[in-house]
Amino acid sequence: MKLTGRRTSSNVEDRRGMSTGAKAGIGGLGGIIVIALMTLMGGGNLGDVVQNVVQQQMQAPTETVGEENFTEEEQQLAEECKQILASTEDVWQKVFRENGWGEYQYPTLVLFSNQVNSACGSATAAVGPFYCSGDQKLYVDLSFFTEMKRQLGVEGNTFAYAYVIAHEIGHHVEYLTGTLNKAHQAMSQTDQVRANKLSVRLELLADFYAGVWAHHEDAMNHSLEYGDMERGLELAKAIGDDWLQKKARGRATPESFTHGTSEQRKRWLKLGFDTGDVSRGDTFSKSDAEL
Repeated sequence: MKLTGRRTSSNVEDRRGMSTGAKAGIGGLGGIIVIALMTLMGGGNLGDVVQNVVQQQMQAPTETVGEENFTEEEQQLAEECKQILASTEDVWQKVFRENGWGEYQYPTLVLFSNQVNSACGSATAAVGPFYCSGDQKLYVDLSFFTEMKRQLGVEGNTFAYAYVIAHEIGHHVEYLTGTLNKAHQAMSQTDQVRANKLSVRLELLADFYAGVWAHHEDAMNHSLEYGDMERGLELAKAIGDDWLQKKARGRATPESFTHGTSEQRKRWLKLGFDTGDVSRGDTFSKSDAEL
């Protein structure tokens, strides 16, 4: 993916190097949507996907590390994240207007290291990138992308990083259109198996929206390069619930799926990319077999 010379978004909070003693009380269903880094590494509880804050007790950051202490790779990743965020702003502003959805409200990207506080509670880098509807911010520890390189071999493929960010932005689009809150309310009023199925639909819709973004980004800027979408589909496969569970335990338990199978994630990402049509993102109207 070509980003050279592209603008960077100003809707960024760089909290890297800040240490904090914050502690949050977390409970209920709804709030944090994550792609868990721990599951990429073969462990973790795939059911612990969505959390909502009940009470948050925060302390101000106590220490800050200057930019001069970040590696060149970290600074390059930060720059690319800001450029990708800017692209999502341009695309979704256009898509919202064209579909009569009103004005697109920009989310904020928070870059952090190790631990961070959000309106949805405190989280460590282990949970990976996540979106918090409570403050309309997406949180990214850049070490996640370094681990992606090591575990999944995405060295030098910016589109793989962009897919991760675009997926979290997809949750923001779900929030702005009311889908996220409606689903969370339904999830809180049903059993765990049904809640998991609703979670899958949210995640596949976010994958679809990531594909929609890529479609319009390429149409506007001719930025995608040979093999970019293929690498994105490979990543979608690698973070499917069935693939992760088989890797971690040797077997998959479909009733515990919360993000969708590898084939489902690939299918919805590709549908968004192929059509660019947000009206095709009907994951909540599909039967389990149709997903």
